[in-house]
Amino acid sequence: MHLDLLVEKFKQKDAGAFETLYSMYHESIHGVIYNIVKDDAISDELMQDVFIKAWKNADKYSSKKGRFFTWILNIARNTAIDKLRSKAFKQSKQNLNSDFFVDIITSNENLDAKTDAIGIAKYVKQLGEKCKTIIEYLYFKGYTQKETAEAIDIPLGTVKTRNRNCIQQLREAVL
Repeated sequence: MHLDLLVEKFKQKDAGAFETLYSMYHESIHGVIYNIVKDDAISDELMQDVFIKAWKNADKYSSKKGRFFTWILNIARNTAIDKLRSKAFKQSKQNLNSDFFVDIITSNENLDAKTDAIGIAKYVKQLGEKCKTIIEYLYFKGYTQKETAEAIDIPLGTVKTRNRNCIQQLREAVL
């Protein structure tokens, strides 16, 4: 069936057109979403949401503005970014302990030796407690500087200064 006719039937809420377009595009849409959220289960869920949004808003699509695939791809991208920015998603990623990431790095034998990733754990351990805390929140848990300031109850300016100083200490230790 010609794509324009298929899209018109989709806009008229034809279930067969929905199924055909889904089978044509679901793998690409899933891939785009996965590249943003980096989680297969969440990607599956969001892909379903994307097709439901497209179904509900089919009347807003106009072939004059672009191709159908581009339209649904933008819905997918925006949905994935919204999920990534959501408070629940951020909190689920913040609950991971930095030791987990350090162990992954030090046990991965495929890392290029030039990146110096293998030795980072020992350098971080040499830093003072304040630096370890700042680095854990900002780099291992993914907190923003503002979120880190709130979590450890210090001023934002202090977080920024400590971050800069701690990274400098880490540079000096590594080099």
